[in-house]
Amino acid sequence: MDTIMRMANHNLSKRLFSIFLTLLLALGTFAAAGAESAPKVVNIGVTSTLGSLNPLLMDAGELNKYAQGLQFLPLFDLDSDLNYVGMIGKEFTTEDNITYTVTLDEAATWSDGVPITADDVIFTVLKLTSRAVGNLTMFGYAALEGFDENGNSPDEATEIAGVTKVDDKTLRFVFKSPASPATFINSFARYLLTIPKHKLESVPTEELATIDWFGAPEVVSGPYIVTDFDSNHYISYTANTNYWRGAPKIDRLNIKIVDGSQLYAGLQSGEIDFVQQTTGAIPQEDQASVEQLANVTAVRELPLTSQLTFFNTAKVSDARVRQAILYAIDRNLLLEGLLESRGEVVDGFLSSLSPFYDASITPLTYDPAKARELLAEAGWDASYKLSFLVDSGDTTFVQAASVIVAQLAEVGVQAEIRTVDFASIWEYIFAGDFDLFSVQYTLTPIDPYPDVNWLLNAGNFLGYQNDEVIALINQIGSAKDDEATRAIYSQINKIVQADVPLLNAYVVAPLGAVNHRLLNAVPRVYGSFNHVELWDIAP
Repeated sequence: MDTIMRMANHNLSKRLFSIFLTLLLALGTFAAAGAESAPKVVNIGVTSTLGSLNPLLMDAGELNKYAQGLQFLPLFDLDSDLNYVGMIGKEFTTEDNITYTVTLDEAATWSDGVPITADDVIFTVLKLTSRAVGNLTMFGYAALEGFDENGNSPDEATEIAGVTKVDDKTLRFVFKSPASPATFINSFARYLLTIPKHKLESVPTEELATIDWFGAPEVVSGPYIVTDFDSNHYISYTANTNYWRGAPKIDRLNIKIVDGSQLYAGLQSGEIDFVQQTTGAIPQEDQASVEQLANVTAVRELPLTSQLTFFNTAKVSDARVRQAILYAIDRNLLLEGLLESRGEVVDGFLSSLSPFYDASITPLTYDPAKARELLAEAGWDASYKLSFLVDSGDTTFVQAASVIVAQLAEVGVQAEIRTVDFASIWEYIFAGDFDLFSVQYTLTPIDPYPDVNWLLNAGNFLGYQNDEVIALINQIGSAKDDEATRAIYSQINKIVQADVPLLNAYVVAPLGAVNHRLLNAVPRVYGSFNHVELWDIAP
């Protein structure tokens, strides 16, 4: 009997162990299946606010470009080495720098399978430049045939001489005068985010600027589709599984709009995976700590992004006053004290990274006595208080602005800082409601023309008019080589140094960062998001 009982207990134990093992295996399989099905989520930290997700309302902000570009691709973009790469465009050619023939990628389709064609591109251009949409930053299209001096296309035009169809996958851009290939790419192709004609052609033009469609589009050309957004706090995307280049490996992408002081903590905790240099301003006081994080790779660019301060020359009309303000600011103190010398001081637009930089132009040095002398000559009214708009998302320059205001007070100039989010600052600017404003401004080193043209040519929003500068700007497209181009920019910068319609507070060597868990993603000023569909999470 004892033997029988022992055998029974042994068999029962074996059965119980077998059941237990089966349960463990089942639970393990379930857990593994759950792990495999868990969505891959990536969070991008930015410090700018979103102006709009509507490509027809594209402004000068980098966040707008990239947030919109995740849904609607540009024709071409630049990579980290400043070479152009195809997006929906495959290649372009020109024989005279006047007519540019663009071939679209044969594989490029909308997410509903409809091919992306030249008709879509032309439709986009005509709506982007229409008076009914009213995009004030698109005046550069004035350089193309058929567009007026403000860059507007004729009302309700369905065709135009400056952008014509050759066939479904080929079109031509025709300039009024020569424009370099770099200008074509940087001024037009990078910021032309094509929208689907077959979905939007029935919408009245005047409604295209206000419809909600772009916040929940039916079809897209890019790797991601917006699911939810709050222009002051976040933008959430889901993968476009029908993306013509291949379904993204990351299921959900979030852009988190945060204060600069939150970036370090977010990178440290893993709540933020990626910070790109021109959309996320890591405060200078946090940069050394970010560079030391064990879970992050920090990427610092060469001096590239200028902290430009612009004058409303209609209000601060005397060049002597503007130059006095430049002499009153100790820019080397700002560079050493706030940036820990990670950058440089220059006069004008161009940093030493540009092939058109002229090292012989010595920046004006800090000279408060000279500033007082110029103010006295100009008869400056010391009771007048300058309105100084500052981007609230750039916490480093908010500090710098306080130093600048104190230094201006020492020479008898009063100024009041008004911190405004980046999306809103342009409303004040276009309304002329400022005396000075300052933003981080990245001019493409190989092609500063579009920005120089926008800021200094006739009709600019600064109210600045200098016929010699205008004549020089109009010569840039005809320059035969880099040496001739450099000579033109050098003359422009010397005039800017004397007239001071703007001043360059300093040039930042910007810092980006990426979490080690994120693969195939490198934060660079150019090219970071060209192939976001290849981003992945480390196993």
